[in-house]
Amino acid sequence: MLKIDQYAYTNRLAGIHPAEKIMMAGLTMLICLIFSAPLVSLLVLLVMTAATVILAQVPGRFFLKLMMVPLVFLVVGVVTVAVMITSDTQILLWGINIGGYMVGVTTEGMYKAGDLFLKSLGAVSCLYFLSLTTPMAEILSVLGKLKLPPLLIELMSITYRYIFVLLETADRIYTAQASRWGYATWKTSYSSLGQMLSNLFSKSFYSSKMLYMTLSSRCYTGQLQVLDRTYVMSMRNVCLIGAVDLVLVAVGLIF
Repeated sequence: MLKIDQYAYTNRLAGIHPAEKIMMAGLTMLICLIFSAPLVSLLVLLVMTAATVILAQVPGRFFLKLMMVPLVFLVVGVVTVAVMITSDTQILLWGINIGGYMVGVTTEGMYKAGDLFLKSLGAVSCLYFLSLTTPMAEILSVLGKLKLPPLLIELMSITYRYIFVLLETADRIYTAQASRWGYATWKTSYSSLGQMLSNLFSKSFYSSKMLYMTLSSRCYTGQLQVLDRTYVMSMRNVCLIGAVDLVLVAVGLIF
């Protein structure tokens, strides 16, 4: 079991209705994406971090490691937004001359880059809050009650479950290769990695075929029937979520 799934089942908010957590994550992320105000994005990031670490009791170090995952992609995206090439040196805060053109940053570019950085982190924190506090099975159950197409839900369910099969297969192949010094040098590492990817593709194709045959032999009709856990919707929590989102909307409208 992945650490994310482990915390999703054992956190302090596991007994809360999954619809409430989906509402909290979805509405807050929507507000973060709509308002182009760095203060709103920063507040969303702080609220989601507090809800995950303090309320759900997910270890802060683990949450920080997860937040570091998209940081490389965000830095690359922010740099491309902040840096511009122009012949007008008056608009640049700082720049260097390359081939007769100035490459540098402007005030507007820095603001847009900062807004994009905080907005992305805020949206990612909302998704991490949902994934660390709500098991995937319960999320799919809520989506089914919202009348999403059953085929889409089944594809999401099978794809999610199949991730663990691929991870286990890749781990076994890596262990077998490493025990034979398959990653001793850069040359052997590249060769072993290529072999692992090709073997993983063939094994995943075979496993998917066996999975389909297994489901068909058990009268699979296009929908997996599972027992859903019974929850009680808390109006107190709904009102609290609404109050938090209203504050964020008010801050967005003001700033």
